[in-house]
Amino acid sequence: MSTPARIEVAVIGAGPAGLAAAEVLAAAGHRVEVFDAMPSPGRKFLLAGIGGLNLTHSEPPADFVARFGARATRLAPMLEHCGADALREWAAGLGIATFVGSSGRVFPQHMKAAPLLRAWLHRLREAGVHVNVRHRWNGWHGQRLRFATPGGERRVEARATVLALGGASWARLGSDGAWVPWLAARGVDLAPLRAANCGFDADWSAHLADRFAGQPLKNVVGHVGDANGVEHLRAGECVLTATGIEGGLIYALSAPLRETIAARGEATLYLDLAPGRNETRLRDELARPRGRRSLASHLQGKTGLSGAKAALLRECTPREAMEDAARLAAAIKRLPLRLLRTRPLDEAISTAGGVCFESLDDALMLRALPGVFCCGEMLDWEAPTGGYLLTACFATGRAAGEGAARYLRRATT
Repeated sequence: MSTPARIEVAVIGAGPAGLAAAEVLAAAGHRVEVFDAMPSPGRKFLLAGIGGLNLTHSEPPADFVARFGARATRLAPMLEHCGADALREWAAGLGIATFVGSSGRVFPQHMKAAPLLRAWLHRLREAGVHVNVRHRWNGWHGQRLRFATPGGERRVEARATVLALGGASWARLGSDGAWVPWLAARGVDLAPLRAANCGFDADWSAHLADRFAGQPLKNVVGHVGDANGVEHLRAGECVLTATGIEGGLIYALSAPLRETIAARGEATLYLDLAPGRNETRLRDELARPRGRRSLASHLQGKTGLSGAKAALLRECTPREAMEDAARLAAAIKRLPLRLLRTRPLDEAISTAGGVCFESLDDALMLRALPGVFCCGEMLDWEAPTGGYLLTACFATGRAAGEGAARYLRRATT
C-alpha cells in the first residue's frame, strides 16, 4: 500500500450530483479529485438517457417543488437555485440546446446523454478536476478514505469530502448502497433504503402472465388510498409484466403503494380502464342484447376494451360479474388490482431512504463528520420520473459543493 495521498477535496461518485459538486468547487478555485468505482464516469446517467435524456421539467416552480412530497420544504431552496431554467442555461453553456416536449419534460435537442456528458467532462478537466476511475470507496481508516483499486488499496486524506454515492438501485452501475454501514458506524442517522419508481408484483394467473406480459395499458387512471387515508390519483399508462405491473403511471403512485404494503401487507390499486366513458352509459351499453356475439366481442363493441385491458378485466373480475352489466361497468371504472410487494430494490429506477436531513446542516454537511458533505440520491428524498430526479441530484450536488467551498474558506481564515 502506497503512502496516503493528501488532497484538498475528494468527491466520491461521478454521477450528476458528484460532478455538479466538483464543478462548483473547481470554480471556487479548489483542487478537486473525483473517485468512482466504475471504469468511466456517469454510467447510470448514460443508461437513463438511452431512450431520451429527460433532464428536467418545465412546470411552474411551485408545482415542481411539490413533487418532492415530505421533503419539498427542505429541497425548495436548492431547487430554487438550480431549477429547470438554471439547468437549461447550464446545458446551453456546454453547447447543448434543449427543448420542452409536449408533456412539459425538457430534453437535449438530440435526446442523447452522451454528448452532454462528454462536454461536461471536458470542461471539468479544463478546470483542473481529475477523475479517478476504478476506485471503489471502502469507508475510512481513521480519518483517511479507503479505496479498492486494481493496484490494491489506496488511502487518501482530504481536507473536505463530498459523498455522492447514489442509492441502491442498478448496482451494476455503481449504486449498491454499500456505504450504509460505514456511515451508520460513524453515527449518521439513516432511513432504510427502499424501492421508488418501481414495479409491483400481483401474482397473475399463468394465462395473463404468459399471453399479456409486456402489453401496455394506455389511457388509464390509477387511484389508491394510502395507509393514512390520503387519496392519490394519476392518469397515464402502464405495462403488464409476467409478475405484475410497472410503467409511468405505477411509478407515479409507487410511494403510496409501497407504504400501504408496508403498513397492511398489500395494497389495492384501482384502475379506470375507460376514463372517457360514463359508468351509467357503459352499463346501458353493456345491457343491450348481444345476440350471437361472444362476450369479448360484445365488450369491445360497446366499451372499446380489448387486448390487455380486456384480459386484465377478466383477471380481476369474478366470472358472475362479467355477465352483469351494472357490475361489469363498475369494474371497468374501478378495477381492483391487489398488489403484494415491490419488485426487488435493484430493479427500481430510484430509491427512497438514505441519509436523513436531520443528520445534515443547511450546507449538507454531516453533523457527525465535519468536513464531509452528502448529496444526490443517497439523501432521504424521492420524486417521480419526469426530470425531477435528475434536477434534485444536480441541485443537491451544487449545494454540497457550495457548502464544502464555504467550509474550506472558513478553515483557512
